[in-house]
Amino acid sequence: MVSDLVLHDRAVAEDVEPTGVLADVVRFSWVDGPGNRFTAFLQGCNLDCIACHNPHTMPMRTPLARTVTVEGLVEEVRAVAPFLSGVTVSGGEATLQAPFVAAWFAALREDPGTSRLTRFIDSNGCADDPVWDLLLPVTDGVMLDLKALDVATHREMTGLGNGQVLHSLDRLFAEQRLAEVRLLVVPGHNDSEEALRATGAYLAHRAPGIPVKVIGFRPHGVRAAARHIPAPTAEERTAYAAWVAESVGVDLVTVV
Repeated sequence: MVSDLVLHDRAVAEDVEPTGVLADVVRFSWVDGPGNRFTAFLQGCNLDCIACHNPHTMPMRTPLARTVTVEGLVEEVRAVAPFLSGVTVSGGEATLQAPFVAAWFAALREDPGTSRLTRFIDSNGCADDPVWDLLLPVTDGVMLDLKALDVATHREMTGLGNGQVLHSLDRLFAEQRLAEVRLLVVPGHNDSEEALRATGAYLAHRAPGIPVKVIGFRPHGVRAAARHIPAPTAEERTAYAAWVAESVGVDLVTVV
């Protein structure tokens, strides 16, 4: 398989604008970063998460996905820009289409109608340094999903280890692009008190001062393999947040 970065190099050499494969857009979202945001969900993911809430975005191509140009998606944002705080690119995994995201963010930054909007990425962190080299110059913040701190648990939940994720966390923090860490807590998998206290301690040490969002698993919309998993109660979600906040700090932790 030819990587997106190889395709980017070819596009630069041939002066061809990269295109994106889009699953969907939400023109007004209050859950994908700060303020009211235009969120683009890109097709394709490099993890196989048991608790994925967007399983239709996992393949690189589906009959419902559409190919978009940079200018075409800029126009969609421009039409609603007066009502927005920013844009977020999600998925799937947005970094799999890094050349398109970088070109789209650069175009948004240069366009007078959209230049004031902040540009955020929602990412699972499974991206190499060359990907971040391409994206970070045009990105204001990254919301990083940490599925599990324990490598065996991460592999059991996603199919891969978490080495790239933890490296991405370190780099994003060092370059002041880490906007938030998101912890999806799935009962029976990563919800133990020991695991969440350890995660909080790790984040307090490696990314001090960064907000953490603790997200309780919901079965609505997930793939069939996870529909039997119960949603945590409000009391359980509160306990999750308290275990993380013990090290991170109460003011930096939110729970949903």
